[in-house]
Amino acid sequence: MAAALTGLAVLVIWKVIPRRTPLDPPTPVLAERFPKYLPKPERVKGIYLSSATAGSPERLEALLDLADRTELNAMVIDIKDDDSEPSFVWQSSIGVGTEGAVTIPKIAKMLRTVHARGVYAIARVSVFQDNYLAERRPDLALKRSDGRLWRDRKGIGWLDPAARDVWTYNLELARAAHSMGFDEIQFDYIRFPSDGSLRTIVYPFWKKEEVKTSVIGGFFAYLDSELRQKGIPISVDLFGLTMRRGDDDLGIGQRLAEALPYVDFISPMVYPSHYSSGYIGLEDPAANPREVIRAAMAAGNSIRNELPDPKAAFRPWLQDFDLGAEYTPEMVRAQIEEAEAGGAEGWLLWNARNVYTEEALKSD
Repeated sequence: MAAALTGLAVLVIWKVIPRRTPLDPPTPVLAERFPKYLPKPERVKGIYLSSATAGSPERLEALLDLADRTELNAMVIDIKDDDSEPSFVWQSSIGVGTEGAVTIPKIAKMLRTVHARGVYAIARVSVFQDNYLAERRPDLALKRSDGRLWRDRKGIGWLDPAARDVWTYNLELARAAHSMGFDEIQFDYIRFPSDGSLRTIVYPFWKKEEVKTSVIGGFFAYLDSELRQKGIPISVDLFGLTMRRGDDDLGIGQRLAEALPYVDFISPMVYPSHYSSGYIGLEDPAANPREVIRAAMAAGNSIRNELPDPKAAFRPWLQDFDLGAEYTPEMVRAQIEEAEAGGAEGWLLWNARNVYTEEALKSD
């Protein structure tokens, strides 16, 4: 009798609860709990995560707990850094994709977890510094005169910024990341090389009569037309010095004026430790973070205000690591305060080890 009742109960449940096919949309409850995209916070307050950290449930959970306790509301997550393959399973139209084990094997689950905690997810893509693609498509890479790959001081290979297949590769990766649920795409290393034996570089595509800023500016315009104008928010990382050197491209093709009309946000890397003695009259810029960030924001705003239609807002990368000085919570906080006072849309903290100073952050 019990077996018969159990069977009847199963039959009743089967009739009451409609079956769903794999193509059915998620129920409203699930869509509410795990939104595919989050709106951008009024002011992004983010931290950097390597793909290894994002792919580790324990390490990710610890940083999400930090966000729960503090004002943090965003994470910038590597999906392609300068020396590795893409961090999730993917294949491009130019014949290169992921090959072995990936660092974020359950990327959809990771993004659901991040979104469920109310954290805005930004995918970081290293563009022209890319050892992985350089080794698999050497025809797109910078060479030495003997035909071997050219490498920078860290031994990393670079791609020719003028190679359109490189543009396509990074665009397709960005689209894939957004389709998985990343709210925004951030592009880094959009430039020509800055260190190593630069005079020995042989470019397979770039011609020296073509101005470097035209190449890099063309890539910004490409991102605008293919991503931003199609509803995908984009941001770019630039050298901190671009905030003060209006017409000087620093020899790498980067100028604020080339990026401001084409992206949503610009993240200048204004780490005080990266400025030389004598910068804005400071003997030791690393020991004076407040002054460095204040000067950078003022100079960048001056350049931005000269343009007729500067679409991008500033969202600087700030220093939360010891270099040039031991960074105290007060020094980290001073950078945040100066960025906000300078009109920044938000700010991002960088620490390569993904260890952040909670005492520098306001409690939630």
